[in-house]
Amino acid sequence: MLSAPRSRIIVSLLNIALASGFLVTQATVLHAEDKVMERTITVSATGTAEAEPDRARITSGVTTEAKTAREALAANSETMSKVIAELKAGGIDPKDIQTAAFNVEPVMDFSKDGQPPVLRGYRVSNQVVVYVRELGKLGEILDQIVNAGANQIQGLTFEVSKEDTLKDEARKEAIANALRRAKLLATAAGAEVGNVIQISEETTSSGPVTYAPRMAKAAMAAPIETGTSTLEARVTVTWALK
Repeated sequence: MLSAPRSRIIVSLLNIALASGFLVTQATVLHAEDKVMERTITVSATGTAEAEPDRARITSGVTTEAKTAREALAANSETMSKVIAELKAGGIDPKDIQTAAFNVEPVMDFSKDGQPPVLRGYRVSNQVVVYVRELGKLGEILDQIVNAGANQIQGLTFEVSKEDTLKDEARKEAIANALRRAKLLATAAGAEVGNVIQISEETTSSGPVTYAPRMAKAAMAAPIETGTSTLEARVTVTWALK
């Protein structure tokens, strides 16, 4: 048997343990209730800014056909060499001329009466991307490419070199729009917007403006208008509600 003093000590320790467990449980419940009671509002909004493009990329190429792959390749290489030489002579830096695609494929004639296809020859395609840093020369460069023998111009894209910096105004507008909407919604619900909890931005690019010019047939500068590019920023903001 346990002596009386020792029994009282064990009972006291048991009571302390039970009380401690109760306090911990109660604190956990209160903390959980605090989390449940926290009210927030999340709003997504966009902002835009206008910018003038200051550079362009031209995608052009040469496509040739011949009875043999060797003949098609030789003709293609000769013409493409003239195109590249003309670009360099026009002031385009060699580092701004890059081969984008090269393809050799058979050309087949398909009969309508169900006969097997017949090999007619071979087609060679060679595409280059030309980076134009002086937009004032863009029309002239397009004419040079065509007059040198390029028979494919897939298009050109206008770009804004400092897009990320210029997009800062769009970001500010997006935050302002999000806050305005959050206040409107909170007021309608009988609450007030508190401190910012989280801000995130969608990392999307506005993308280049694409323009597909027609093939030029004469040695005259093609009329090209760069216009303006719209830069867009999108943010999602979460506020606490008071």
